[in-house]
Amino acid sequence: MIEIRNVDKSFGNFKALDTLNATIGEGEFFSLLGPSGCGKTTLLRMIGGFDTPSSGEILIGGRSMDGIPPNLRPTNMVFQSYAIFPHLNVSENIAYGLKRLKLGREEEEKRVREALVQVELSGLGPRMGNQLSGGQRQRVALARALVMRPKVLLLDEPLSALDKNLRAQMQVELRHLQRQIGITFILVTHDQYEALSMSDRIAVMFSGQIAQIADPKEIYQNPATRQVADFLGGMNFLTSSQLAIDGRHFNAVLPGIGEISGHLAGKEISDPSSAIIGIRPERLRIVWEGETAEHLVTARVVDRNYFGEVTSLVVGVEGQAGHLSIVETNDFGADDIPVGSDITITYDGDAFIIMQG
Repeated sequence: MIEIRNVDKSFGNFKALDTLNATIGEGEFFSLLGPSGCGKTTLLRMIGGFDTPSSGEILIGGRSMDGIPPNLRPTNMVFQSYAIFPHLNVSENIAYGLKRLKLGREEEEKRVREALVQVELSGLGPRMGNQLSGGQRQRVALARALVMRPKVLLLDEPLSALDKNLRAQMQVELRHLQRQIGITFILVTHDQYEALSMSDRIAVMFSGQIAQIADPKEIYQNPATRQVADFLGGMNFLTSSQLAIDGRHFNAVLPGIGEISGHLAGKEISDPSSAIIGIRPERLRIVWEGETAEHLVTARVVDRNYFGEVTSLVVGVEGQAGHLSIVETNDFGADDIPVGSDITITYDGDAFIIMQG
């Protein structure tokens, strides 16, 4: 559906985007993920026609968008602010963009009714824009975009203004809506959990460049670089020695932990001398009294953080330069382990990740 070819964007001496290349499939839920200022909203605005690439081109449906204004592109955008007109009712807000199409009253009303059903706001057409909750305003903004029947819906952090519980609910509903109508969604977000839970694929961006594009499981379990691994959830980065890469396999010695090995899982390590090994906190676990396990490691608890259903333990392992994080459910008493105590931990043999430092 969308091809991004060698796209650059500069604002004066500042390079916002640097030679981006990507393809986005028809009917795909695709997320642009990264910290503030990484260029994700600039890229979204260029797809929508609100900004122009300094070089390169963007194609939608095989057609170059050079010189095509936003109102003539097969896209529509839901902005972060929603921009609901308070003096218009819900139906009038949704129908606002249809006026220029001159469809006739009957067709216009039909499209509005269909859009209200799609976003589960049937019966709220007469309600005024200033009488809506945050979640209702978000749905009206979606309906106003969908009523134009775009091939691509562009979403610029549409959930950021919602409280935590409503945001989680709307994430589920937005993903359900995308599956129901089947058009391409492109979401801009800085929330890694939002991207992981909603997307078919994710492009992780830093400083105007795409660091990795992959599906959520691949990007979490096999990050290409330390920067990607650090941004998507917690990661323990380990001091290693005698690291060797042989084809698609690696071996290393981790002081205080032991000898480990693993697979590169298709990724390229361009500079083995700067490669780094990591393990996710949930892949380390406590060996409780009476339990047997392989790969036993002695650690000392230096901090403990309680999060309700889980506890995060920060531990030190002799020979490792930095502290390690372990996430344990509280079923067996992880929340009662005192700071300063020694514990035994273990790990899954296939849990180690190698990435470019």
